[in-house]
Amino acid sequence: MNAVQKTEITRIDLSTNEVKKTADYVAEEKPLYVFLNRTHYVTIFCSPTNLKELAVGHLLSEGIVKSVKDIDDISLSAKESTCRIKLKENVDVEKRLKILKHYSRVIFSVCGSQIPFQHSRRLRKIRSDLTVKAKMILECTSRLNLLADTFRKTGGVHVAAIFKGDGTLVTLAEDIGRHNAVDKVIGAVAMDETEFGACFLALSGRLTGDIVMKAAQVGLPIVVSLAGAIDSGITVARDANLTLIGFVRGNRMNVYNLPERIVV
Repeated sequence: MNAVQKTEITRIDLSTNEVKKTADYVAEEKPLYVFLNRTHYVTIFCSPTNLKELAVGHLLSEGIVKSVKDIDDISLSAKESTCRIKLKENVDVEKRLKILKHYSRVIFSVCGSQIPFQHSRRLRKIRSDLTVKAKMILECTSRLNLLADTFRKTGGVHVAAIFKGDGTLVTLAEDIGRHNAVDKVIGAVAMDETEFGACFLALSGRLTGDIVMKAAQVGLPIVVSLAGAIDSGITVARDANLTLIGFVRGNRMNVYNLPERIVV
């Protein structure tokens, strides 16, 4: 499915006092209906790409499933914007939903996760021995916008990527919602059975508590962003033993927690 639409606009240029009609690209937003077994679990408003990865990543990052091994079957109808996920019989999905209080939710692109970051102390501590060169962090993060085709066309989406410690790109995704972009790359890595502990997450959006929680939930040891962190993101990083880095621009970065994983 396409993630952009062409639309007519009026462009005003005050440097030349020129007003002209032209065409430009805008990002698309569509609903994705996710069913667990036969129950409607959530509707996610998102960019209509990597939908299967989005659904799987969302379930992982919200703690509904512990791994892709909990999933028996996934079917996607792009035409109907519906993803049906059948869990294995030994997975008590109703119990997990009741604990997390998630029933038939609607997630708009501006909202994202509903995980309360105050619960971060319930997470297992990340024990990864991954270290990454500071120069590699800079190089990988600077590649985000270069690799983000939809962002270059529209300027209306977020980008997230997962890299291995040596800088190898594992997967990249774009979405109108920064939470969705993160879920998409988490889902792709899980479905590829790549070890999260050997990778780091890079993204374009703010490092809020719910974003950092998603990474911590699957065991990503390092999260970096072009943008800054807020206090809830730092709280989750400290509780989860996660290295958190913001404002990765030019030759600088701000390390909010556990700089020991970054080699200068």
